[in-house]
Amino acid sequence: MAAAEPRPTGARLAMYNFGLHVGPEGDPRVEGFVSREPANFEAASRAAGFIGRSGYRGVPGPRSWGRQVFPRFIEGSGFDSGPSSLSLWADIESLMAFAYSGVHADALKHARNWNIKANWPPLVLWWVDERRLPDWSDGVERLEYLHDHGPSPKAFTFKDPFAANGEAYVIDRNKVRQLAESNREGQQELLAHVLSLKV
Repeated sequence: MAAAEPRPTGARLAMYNFGLHVGPEGDPRVEGFVSREPANFEAASRAAGFIGRSGYRGVPGPRSWGRQVFPRFIEGSGFDSGPSSLSLWADIESLMAFAYSGVHADALKHARNWNIKANWPPLVLWWVDERRLPDWSDGVERLEYLHDHGPSPKAFTFKDPFAANGEAYVIDRNKVRQLAESNREGQQELLAHVLSLKV
């Protein structure tokens, strides 16, 4: 399959993820996640192709993109919130280079220690017009749609990606590698820090 054009002018890639921890805030079992979170946010801000992320109401940092809500998968968990993030990227390759290398790759490596095994997709991707920001409810709706209907141009994953024009997309793996290498230089001290942290 030939690679489709990644995006028409003005389209940006949105990403929402959601999980549930093995314990509540303050539980020693999730200390490794909490201690790594600032470094992950900083690494993202330095990554090629990063546009921005939503903050969380009442937490210092970027403003929240709307009221934070959670998908139905939280029901019955005993939690009223769960680890989640919402961000915008220039393209699929930029997000993939950040997610699977450097500081964030270290977090993924240890995620099974902090999160329960999910029976829903861990993340969802979709395209948005450059003139608008997605909000938390957009992410929740797309994640639930992906779970219920499988990947489509409305809601997809790295495994089954789509271009902004709705066509199936072939990820440029060489570009991913080049971006990851470029990002590495700006993450060296952050990576050294997270590698010293307790899991």
